[in-house]
Amino acid sequence: MKLTVVGCSGSFPSAESACSSYLVEADGFRLLLDMGNGALGELQRHCGLYDLDAIFLSHLHADHCIDMCAYFVARYYRHDGGRCAPLPVYGPEGTEHRLTTAYADTPSASSMSEVFDFHTVKPSTFEIGPFLVHTERVAHPVEAYGIRIEHGGRTLTYSGDTGATPLLDDLARDADLFLCEAAFTHGKENIPDLHLNGREAGESAARAGARRLILTHIPPWTDPQVNLTDARAVYDGPVGLAAPGATYEI
Repeated sequence: MKLTVVGCSGSFPSAESACSSYLVEADGFRLLLDMGNGALGELQRHCGLYDLDAIFLSHLHADHCIDMCAYFVARYYRHDGGRCAPLPVYGPEGTEHRLTTAYADTPSASSMSEVFDFHTVKPSTFEIGPFLVHTERVAHPVEAYGIRIEHGGRTLTYSGDTGATPLLDDLARDADLFLCEAAFTHGKENIPDLHLNGREAGESAARAGARRLILTHIPPWTDPQVNLTDARAVYDGPVGLAAPGATYEI
């Protein structure tokens, strides 16, 4: 598998990065994890506008899904080649309604489903293209999912947005790469069931026995170097910070 960071800023785009979006590729199949603010423009640096094979939305906060509205425009109103065939989109219950409401002026109430084939995510195991995926609901104010992706004997886990939960440890068990949010700073924010800090991300990786940890979803007001240091204090494996354009072979 190949992982490309399209965007990794939390809450709102930074001067350097779009919000959460990650491209996972294997066997010629392209799966996009989330499409937050600014992600659609950055995505075109890494693949063609119409080259995605599926999209997974971890939850329906704007910094993880709002560029789906712009992507609707690109797919629905495409003139060269005609309208795109429906693209599989996996998201929490109500995803189609959320995107239609956010766009606010679709030609009809069902226009989104003319270019997106919506599938409701629940805690389960299923296939997306060549990937075997397992999803679990994580700890966030809205319905939110972490995802474990397996292919060719390798495993990638993406936390989505979450507070500390044993289910996240299960998703990351023995993962080759654990892409984990670290929005908060240890000793500063203490809001349960919302986000992790760097130390908590490191503790989860250690409990899970993950082989590598990449911290992501760090908002502009959080110092990433502090979170990196805090994660390294509790996790002995390699730790890094997500950066736009970074790629990882898994």
